[in-house]
Amino acid sequence: MAIDVGSLAAEINRTLANYANGVGEKIEKVAEQVAKKGAQQLKARSPVGVRHRYAKGWRAKKVGKQWVVHNTEYQLTHLLEKGHAKVGGGRVPAKVHITPVEEEMIDEFTKGVEGAIRG
Repeated sequence: MAIDVGSLAAEINRTLANYANGVGEKIEKVAEQVAKKGAQQLKARSPVGVRHRYAKGWRAKKVGKQWVVHNTEYQLTHLLEKGHAKVGGGRVPAKVHITPVEEEMIDEFTKGVEGAIRG
């Protein structure tokens, strides 16, 4: 039984393309799940002000091919995460809440991608 090299190459390319499409879809689902879960965790862990707008403002949104987690009260994220100076002197201490969630999201996404690749 003889195998035509041209058809073998075409079959390998078709198989790899199907594999890549399947893995790409799985990675997209993992990214969406991780982003939405991260937004929920940030809502739960964020400092709560008088109007609760900052804690409720976390969103997961698809921008192009990427998922982005952001806050509608974006002006406060850096001030709360890093701390800031007071008007009358002194400093407001940092309330670190974004960094731990970010690290968890990175770990979870990495594990999800590895699982998608392994099948």
